[in-house]
Amino acid sequence: MSKAQRIRQQNAREKIAAQRAAERKAQRRRQTLIAGGSVLAVLAVVAVLIGVKLASSGGSGGSGNGTAQPAVVSAVTTIPAATTDAVGKGTSNPKMLIPLSGAPALTSGGKPEVLYMGAEYCPFCATERWAMLNALSRFGTFSNIRFIHSAADDTPASVPTLTFYQSGYSSKYVTFTPVEMQKIDRSALQNPTSAQKALLNKYDAPPYVQGGAGSIPFLDFGGKYIVSGASYDYNVLSGKSYAQIAAAMKDPSTDIAKGALGTANQMTAAICKLTGNQPATACTASIKSLEAGL
Repeated sequence: MSKAQRIRQQNAREKIAAQRAAERKAQRRRQTLIAGGSVLAVLAVVAVLIGVKLASSGGSGGSGNGTAQPAVVSAVTTIPAATTDAVGKGTSNPKMLIPLSGAPALTSGGKPEVLYMGAEYCPFCATERWAMLNALSRFGTFSNIRFIHSAADDTPASVPTLTFYQSGYSSKYVTFTPVEMQKIDRSALQNPTSAQKALLNKYDAPPYVQGGAGSIPFLDFGGKYIVSGASYDYNVLSGKSYAQIAAAMKDPSTDIAKGALGTANQMTAAICKLTGNQPATACTASIKSLEAGL
């Protein structure tokens, strides 16, 4: 074999070796990309699941970023008067409304004002909001209601509820002013005004309420009545979904209806006192009978 032939064979072997090395390198690169893509896909799925979980629970810090469920809002806010009348006071605390004798009227925009002060983490606020949503809807219309759970590290834990943070309310009869003071993680959310703080400090304390001062939820109905704390047993909501609670509120035989609607009826009676029994669709004969006992 001539020297030229040996050189050509050597060059061919080197070329083949180089091609094979390049193929092995490309194969390793493809395998790496496939593995990396699989990891990214898994991470993306996990991120979505975490996002859904946070949304359903109101997020780790709350701030009202829960889930919007129009069907649940519609179910709770359109319960027929025949159903609410059948419940009466139900199992709500018969003395939940505390009269404020001689207190100045609480008004806003030329209308009686209902002031609510609570917090997203608060399980007792969580309980009371279901009744508030129904009662106030008899006098007006809510918008941007979102659903959350109260704090998982409180007792009771993770009560299904809604938040009034960034919600809207329209009524020609009454003004509703909600103040969600803290998020689910207890960090600050909405700062009450000095006037709101003064009402809380003065009336959410003995001799107006029993026990310690500053209990929430705190509600002031036009300067005529207050509510401090939950007005019915929170246990009836335990383990229920939002839709299940809404469905139960439409059945006067359920414990949820007896608690939430019984509370809502008493709230409605207090508001009817403020509005001169307007509108008639809210201030029914059954509600007027509750007014007589206030």
